[in-house]
Amino acid sequence: MKLGILRISDIALNLLQRVCENLNMAFLGSECEIISGALVLPPEAFDKSRRQYRSDIILGLVKNYAYKTPTYDRVLGVVDVDVYVPGLNFVFGEAECPGKAAIISLWRLRPEFYGSSPNFEVFVERSTKEAVHELGHTLGLAHCVNPFCVMYFSNSIFETDRKKSLFCNKCYSKVQISLG
Repeated sequence: MKLGILRISDIALNLLQRVCENLNMAFLGSECEIISGALVLPPEAFDKSRRQYRSDIILGLVKNYAYKTPTYDRVLGVVDVDVYVPGLNFVFGEAECPGKAAIISLWRLRPEFYGSSPNFEVFVERSTKEAVHELGHTLGLAHCVNPFCVMYFSNSIFETDRKKSLFCNKCYSKVQISLG
């Protein structure tokens, strides 16, 4: 599977390079690369009353790119703004299930968002978990009941920190079937 990481606005390349390396390990046999250039965050995605961005609008932008660019089997958009879907206070990401496009937001993954000191390794680990999770959805995986599986739904950063960056055996079997 060929994975492309698509920056939406300015995102640090050193973080994306580490996430890309980790995606190659999570999806054995895949090839991940950072797409050159970046998309502009759509202003219509911003909800002034909430002071957040609608993830579904940003996902639509990534979907449009993914389906117009046959180079990649999956495209992961990365934003550094606070995102939500109607009905939830926030989300760490969103994806087509199944499909070619997913997004993650870095906004709530930094330790300093929660009052802790900056920690790049924790930031990379959280970003990787959310990237693997959302790309898992693109392969048709639903949320898993195993709280340690990367496909477990994270309602808080504590749940993200508890789970692993890899699939449980049950979900991994589904990934293998999906990838053929």
